[in-house]
Amino acid sequence: MRTETREPAYGTHVAAIEPYSIEHIPRWERHGRTGHLFLLWFAANLTIADYALGFLPITALGLPLGTTVVMLALGNLLGAALAGACAAMGIRAGYPQMFVGRRSFGRVGGYLPAALNWVSTVGWFTVNTILGAFALQIIWRSLPFAAAAGILVLAQPLIAVYGHNLIHVFEWSMAVVLGVLLAVATGVAASHWGTVTAYRPASHAVSSAAIVLAASFSYVMSWSPYASVYSRYLPERSSLSRAAVLTFLGSGIASFWLEVLGAVVAILALGKAEANSIAALDQVKGGFGAWAVVGVVLGACAANALNLYSNTMSARVLDLKAPRWALAMAGGVVGFALAVLGHKDFLLRYQDFLLFLDYWITPWLAVVLVDVYVFRRQRPEGFSRAEGLNGRGLGSYLIGVGASVPFMYGH
Repeated sequence: MRTETREPAYGTHVAAIEPYSIEHIPRWERHGRTGHLFLLWFAANLTIADYALGFLPITALGLPLGTTVVMLALGNLLGAALAGACAAMGIRAGYPQMFVGRRSFGRVGGYLPAALNWVSTVGWFTVNTILGAFALQIIWRSLPFAAAAGILVLAQPLIAVYGHNLIHVFEWSMAVVLGVLLAVATGVAASHWGTVTAYRPASHAVSSAAIVLAASFSYVMSWSPYASVYSRYLPERSSLSRAAVLTFLGSGIASFWLEVLGAVVAILALGKAEANSIAALDQVKGGFGAWAVVGVVLGACAANALNLYSNTMSARVLDLKAPRWALAMAGGVVGFALAVLGHKDFLLRYQDFLLFLDYWITPWLAVVLVDVYVFRRQRPEGFSRAEGLNGRGLGSYLIGVGASVPFMYGH
């Protein structure tokens, strides 16, 4: 039997617009190494959304630092493991994550999780736009919030339009730049360790610790519904276990690091005039504050490159036929509007958003992971030839969501 070979139309070109969307990535277009996944997920999680999450247990819940660190560690271990398992799916499937889900839910049944993921990716785009706009306002004091958010939104869709290869190269460069900036920021925070250890919390409540665990789990786990989007170009013989482990390490280490940094800065900022987490970073870091704020803006761009590109993939799984540039612009416009409307009382809104992610993604993960790894349904044609509606998969998912309902109103 002869193996079909062709010249790649896209290959490793960075300055070319990606010609593929949710189509299967053929053998002759496969390229890259699993090691690239570590850099991509490391950069994507060196973002201000992680850092802002670290403020939640200190300023909103009043938890001890020790409890906070333990809960954040557990949440990241569990969430990053799930993201890694999903990233490995892309190698064999050659499809983006929501398309892989068609095997479990059916083509039409898959519209529900694809629509929820469209909402989630717009939500993450909004979160990072709000935080990035706060940072721009610190650098440029007279800039109105809407103008700051608009600057970020105009800059970000272009990366999503060019697609996969440019996103990888951009994230690799951000891994280095953000790693250096945030390492220095961590060193500055550590120099105030005496103040940190003197912190005495207001609460030791188990319920508060559970919220921190759920929120940190939600953050890193929420990459799962689009993890295979960034591994689907890897050669088919690439190691699934290596891809899973490197995604786990890249996302888990970066996320935990930034969350703990956020908690420490929150302690240092207690009692100070500045309320939002970005202003606190500038205030606490002294002479390095401006550079730390630049890192915030770059981190927002690093995360939103993935969020907006993945948003276009979810729109395509919904069978929307618009070109990627139009879908990216639509997602950006919705994210901009939500940022302008929702930037006040950000921390409480952010907590609710993270819990929403828990409620819909966790049962979706259970169905898809069992289908792919327990029943071993991994052949590409199983995803592309999915039936219209898989009642067993969709029914199991709805039961899982239903089981979450009693917990939705207890926080």
